[in-house]
Amino acid sequence: MSWTVRLLRKSRILLLSQTRSLASGTAGEIKITQILKEKFPLASSVKVVDISGGCGEMYEIHIESEEFKKKKIVQQHQMINQALENEIKEMHGLRIFTSVPKH
Repeated sequence: MSWTVRLLRKSRILLLSQTRSLASGTAGEIKITQILKEKFPLASSVKVVDISGGCGEMYEIHIESEEFKKKKIVQQHQMINQALENEIKEMHGLRIFTSVPKH
């Protein structure tokens, strides 16, 4: 993570904001991504974003996998919940978006 400092000249307000490079991820993002890639080896896309500001309390997951084929959305989400059973215990919330690859 890096810090960005901006001075608004007219109002003389100093803004300090924290930014994160898209190339790197938080430890939680990396861990959850690894788990999902192991549990869903046919996944063509796995994206995990810490939407809690970096504290690891809430994540958004986007996963596209053949394993979801012919399964209802509820079943797909249950599969994710089962894969992350231990990690979910430490979370405040989780947003899950699943899909099947289009050929």
